[in-house]
Amino acid sequence: MADASIKQGLALLADRNVLRMFIAYVVSYSGTAMAPIAIAFGVLELTGSTSDAAIVIAAPTLAATLVLLFGGVVADRTSRHRVIYSAELVAMCAQFGLAALFLSSSATIPTLTAGMLVMGVAMAFHAPAVTGFVIQIVDEDDLQNANALLGIARNSAMIGGAALGGLLVATVGAGWTLLLDAITFGISALLVWGMRPKVQRPPAPSSMFEDLRVGWREFTRHTWLWVIVLQFSLLVAAGEAFFGLVGPAFSRDFMDGAKDWGAIAASFGAGTLLGGLLAIKVRPKHPMRLAVSLIFFWPLSMLAMYLHSPLWVIALAGVMHGTTGQIFGVLWYTSLQKTVPAEMLSRVAAYDHLGSIGLAPLGVLLAGISYEQFGPENTLLGMIAIYILPTILVLCVRDVRMMTTN
Repeated sequence: MADASIKQGLALLADRNVLRMFIAYVVSYSGTAMAPIAIAFGVLELTGSTSDAAIVIAAPTLAATLVLLFGGVVADRTSRHRVIYSAELVAMCAQFGLAALFLSSSATIPTLTAGMLVMGVAMAFHAPAVTGFVIQIVDEDDLQNANALLGIARNSAMIGGAALGGLLVATVGAGWTLLLDAITFGISALLVWGMRPKVQRPPAPSSMFEDLRVGWREFTRHTWLWVIVLQFSLLVAAGEAFFGLVGPAFSRDFMDGAKDWGAIAASFGAGTLLGGLLAIKVRPKHPMRLAVSLIFFWPLSMLAMYLHSPLWVIALAGVMHGTTGQIFGVLWYTSLQKTVPAEMLSRVAAYDHLGSIGLAPLGVLLAGISYEQFGPENTLLGMIAIYILPTILVLCVRDVRMMTTN
């Protein structure tokens, strides 16, 4: 039965739109997996300061928080299809600029921060548009399989992308690595441009303020939704700080630098590949009860680093994090797409993304300061607590435990 379910999910790749989106994800996210490694080690090499690196790494998330809601309204009101490939092209230009700064030895913290701010704007338009776009390329019964496939594409790309990124940064440097990432954004934009999705039904004419108000009302109507988003405002802050800054800095100080961090990031990607396959089969009656429970596995990589475990132990923890994280993501997006009306899905997704990443810039900045002032072990211990304590509280909420899409 499991084999039949997985085969049914993989059969979606015969659909032209799904296949193009799948390949676009593989290409784009392979480059995206390289970028954080390149930025983190590029800035650390430039100034040697985790606080400086934190400023650059936090910049795109800060920019995204300022325009995410506008991005969600534009996606619902115009064309999610055009928004996606346009955002990819903007990201391509931004990465070309960042690559040029490093390659010309003219990179400074202000100029790198400016480039990352542009990346954040592109992300703010892309993320809510993609969430709503999936319902335009598959039928409702295929949503979980489609989300699982796209998750496999996105996260399996992290396996090769992260490993290659670590190798490239260690050998040819951050500039050439970012140049390759820019090219992947361009290829992805072309693939998405060639898709032919279902016609998007726009909402009734109204002002932007009214669009946002309606979206907020739908967002707050689902207790399970806003409670978990509130939880993720803390989790994403800790996760961004770990993957973008603390993990690379720890690898620099106690391991073999970019090569080891690339292997750790790749192990997370390997786990998400496994999780994507399992997510095709997993059909819980109460999806958020299972999804939130899986979060307890996520800080295992941090715990392994806190204990100064060998590389293979940290990598194994990364596999477990990636597997459970991918199952969570598939259950989350499928639940969102099945319970929120199609014409306001991107707006609700924008509130989701905004709530989730709202504290991320502050988290990265505080982690950079904490790493220098209190040391890596105390910083990691604080991050572990941020994962565990809110998850316990969220599981106490009845609507989270009992939520169903049936």
